[in-house]
Amino acid sequence: MCGIVGYIGSKEAREIILNGLKRLEYRGYDSAGIALVNGETRIFKCAGRVMDLEALVSKSDFNGTIGMGHTRWATHGEPNEVNAHPQVSYKGNFIVVHNGIIENYSRIKKHLESRGIIFSSQTDTEVLANLIEHLYLEGDLTAEQAITLALNRVEGAYGLVIICTQEPDKLFAARKGSPLVIGVGEGENFIASDATPIVEFTQRVIYLNDDDIAIIKKDELIIKTIRNEKVQPEVKELDLKIGEIDKEGFAHFMLKEIFEQPRAIHDTFRGRVLPDFSGVRLGGLHNVLDSVSEAERIIIIACGTSWHAGLLGEYIFEEYTRIPVEVEYASEFRYRNPVIRKGDIVIAISQSGETADTLAAIKLARSKGAKVLGICNVVGSSIPRETDGGVYTHAGPEIGVASTKAFTSQVTVLAMMAFVIGHKKGILSDAAYKELITELGSIPGKIEKALEVNEQALELAKIFQNTRNALYLGRGYLFPVALEGALKLKEISYIHAEGYPAAEMKHGPIALIDEDMPVVVVATKDDTYEKIISNIQEIKARKGNVIAIVTEGDEIIRKMADYVLEVPETLPAFTGLLAVIPLQLLSYHIAVLRGCNVDMPRNLAKSVTVE
Repeated sequence: MCGIVGYIGSKEAREIILNGLKRLEYRGYDSAGIALVNGETRIFKCAGRVMDLEALVSKSDFNGTIGMGHTRWATHGEPNEVNAHPQVSYKGNFIVVHNGIIENYSRIKKHLESRGIIFSSQTDTEVLANLIEHLYLEGDLTAEQAITLALNRVEGAYGLVIICTQEPDKLFAARKGSPLVIGVGEGENFIASDATPIVEFTQRVIYLNDDDIAIIKKDELIIKTIRNEKVQPEVKELDLKIGEIDKEGFAHFMLKEIFEQPRAIHDTFRGRVLPDFSGVRLGGLHNVLDSVSEAERIIIIACGTSWHAGLLGEYIFEEYTRIPVEVEYASEFRYRNPVIRKGDIVIAISQSGETADTLAAIKLARSKGAKVLGICNVVGSSIPRETDGGVYTHAGPEIGVASTKAFTSQVTVLAMMAFVIGHKKGILSDAAYKELITELGSIPGKIEKALEVNEQALELAKIFQNTRNALYLGRGYLFPVALEGALKLKEISYIHAEGYPAAEMKHGPIALIDEDMPVVVVATKDDTYEKIISNIQEIKARKGNVIAIVTEGDEIIRKMADYVLEVPETLPAFTGLLAVIPLQLLSYHIAVLRGCNVDMPRNLAKSVTVE
């Protein structure tokens, strides 16, 4: 949550920072601010979006070659100008932007207030700024010493960029639990929450680790730990192109990312599926494959859309590996006392690789002796560094807050893992293994075909844009898809929607069905097809409006349902990859027609890096 951009060099910083904040706005968009250094330090901030900040800044001609900016997702204090970042210490020596939560801020604040320090905002960030300044003045310390000492006293998560007005030729950055990346240039350096603001300036980056502090000048970079240990940074090359973070003619990032799914899935299996489709090689699992194959239990931990991908993965794993699988919300898993045994395999799924609850659950699982694998999209993120092995999805940047291509690429990875393990265990014959992999190779083309329902989805959206509630039903592999379809609708259109196993409809939700309740039934042909037909008949008997997602050419359900969207036929393991496409499109068009901000839904942010 929250986006941070910093710059130090010879260029004018203002536009670099504002443009960077626009690219990070998916991380938070309820207030924004910028600090610029040029002999003096000026701060501009406001409630609202980055474009509001840009309008405010445009009234001044002040600029500088050093600066930092912030776009906020509020945790402590309502979204307003006072609580917006940057936050300034009580005597103005330190200016701070912060992503994360200082958990012991209340105790620190009480101590500082007892020393006569007065606070202006409701934020935990101002507490940190004042703590740094208090230590700086009381101990006659350098800025680096005061920051280091303060960070040894705070508890919680932070990604920080700090300016000391008494040492204005440098920026300080620190990380614990919230991501920060440094872009290394020639006579200039950049800081950001992720690489998207940096890519047009440099491809060379350093990912800060937990407990790192960076002292950054335009032509010098020093990294230490909060224990004052020198760190030799590893400079990596970005595999990211500027076009990947632009809309490229689409009205919204979400629509672009829906249409990118054929490419995203192809890139996810490219180089892993053998050319003759006889096998899959997952290099990130090479050292742990035997352990996974011999496991007596697999636990999948994730949040949100990634949890839905994990639930679909459970169905695929149990079918093809015969290993029992449990799927857990990471946010619940970490706060109870789960039974974890040595030999258990934990698979953590996160698009960003920075989800706070998932990272905490990983640490818990490892402390209990489990082997932990990761599935994530962002190279250099925390989850790959915290796990014993794993697989990148290679879906490319996902800017829209509502995940689309993350879901399908995560399911693709889970399917490949299951097929490899099932074949290794002898559950899948060579022929069955090849059949599955061959079909996987055809999925991008079939998604291209599924995307042809876009105009039909728009026409349906015009009919249902004013509905207040919706029910999504599916069975087997398609139940997680129903959950994901319902989530997409409610998170971007603000329509209440619930996903259920179709057979559970009779155990409560059927009471809601009437002529005003649209019921979306995911009903492509599989082993539960006859059962889902019965469920549709039950809905129609109660005058429900049925929108059915069906296999191409299905005439039986077409005669029963009020509206039909078709997808190509595939093997059962892949039905979710196709059936989710019309649901994404339907949600998108309904949200647009309702005037909702599709890419930045209210109260949401892309990467949940705080609890």
